Amino acid sequence: MNSTFIALAIGLFAGVMAGLCGVGGGIVMVPAFVYFLGMDQKSAIATSVAVIVPTAVLALTKHAQSGLIQWPVFWPTAAGALLAAFFATGWVQKLSNEHLTKIFAVLMILVGVSMLWRKP
Repeated sequence: MNSTFIALAIGLFAGVMAGLCGVGGGIVMVPAFVYFLGMDQKSAIATSVAVIVPTAVLALTKHAQSGLIQWPVFWPTAAGALLAAFFATGWVQKLSNEHLTKIFAVLMILVGVSMLWRKP
């Protein structure tokens, strides 16, 4: 199957998940890039982050227009995330694809289990 078509399908699914659940970037795209496009973990992470930028700008605009963004929470969270992302991108370069895959898998399991047992 054509890799452009597969990438488009991954983007569509990630966009739906982002719109409905607030996830889609790493949770959907990283494993899809690895399994369906044969990317190594590091390239999948980097490509996912690159795709998130235009997606986030569009979503931010629409959510800001609807008044759903909690700005007092946004600013310190964004500052912390920017600082952590700066250092984490350096760690990606130092860690092996195997270690990154295991870290990602553990994160997905922990998030999934916590969501299953969390009361709404």
